[in-house]
Amino acid sequence: MRSSTNTKERRTNFMGEGVKYLTGTQVADRYHITDVTLWRWLKDDGLCFPQPMRINRRRFFREDELVEWERTRSSVSA
Repeated sequence: MRSSTNTKERRTNFMGEGVKYLTGTQVADRYHITDVTLWRWLKDDGLCFPQPMRINRRRFFREDELVEWERTRSSVSA
């Protein structure tokens, strides 16, 4: 019989300790865009927008990758 602690540990290891993930909706809210615009950003190779991890057809974006993308974009436009 498995304990719930082992399951929680596996989830932590899988998702990465200390790593925060945002859903597609949260990312769209962060940038004040629609889901369609987010989809376009993901398809635009020139934009280099961070690609999500997909679990059961849901998208999860690493917050640290989004912050790095923001830094890159701010240095390009400056």
